Amino acid sequence: MISIIAKFTVNEGEEQNFLALTKDLIQASQAEAGCIEYDLHKNIKEARTYCMIEKWKDQDAVDFHNNTPHFTSAVPKIVEIAQAEIDLYKTL
Repeated sequence: MISIIAKFTVNEGEEQNFLALTKDLIQASQAEAGCIEYDLHKNIKEARTYCMIEKWKDQDAVDFHNNTPHFTSAVPKIVEIAQAEIDLYKTL
């Protein structure tokens, strides 16, 4: 299994736009065959900070996801309004 932890710091005034973009991305991603988990979390202590936690069956599922229309259209818009740090982990 591949886990992806994507941390976002959203630009001031852009939270509603960010949430709208991620809502559509989450719904479409959760419907993908290789998706185990795909959820957005808001940091309790840091304003405008969010974390997307994703779990995928395998690298093929991640590669498929990264080439879907919902991913390739939403992600460029998201990174225009938020700074992102993305880490990938493999289950041992």
